[in-house]
Amino acid sequence: MNIKPLADRVVVKPIEEMETMKGGIIIPDTAKEKPMQGEIIEVGPGRTSDEGNRMPLEVKKGDKVLYGKYSGTEVSIDGKEFLIMRESDIFAVIQNS
Repeated sequence: MNIKPLADRVVVKPIEEMETMKGGIIIPDTAKEKPMQGEIIEVGPGRTSDEGNRMPLEVKKGDKVLYGKYSGTEVSIDGKEFLIMRESDIFAVIQNS
């Protein structure tokens, strides 16, 4: 993938939930909830402050994040679905314990 987001934007690959329930019922795509977790694929350089200083992002490539249900803009790149969103749309970074 060859994409570089601008300013404080990030490219996120949504992490899909399991498709089969306990009883073996398969949920159709139209009834599924949108995922709210994803992995950051690319990050922008950060936004520029009013004084002209670059403010780097707190998240980095490879971070697993939680974001709002309807955050970002859906895009298709090389046949794969991604979201482009601002860093402020990200609620938290998931820490591995």
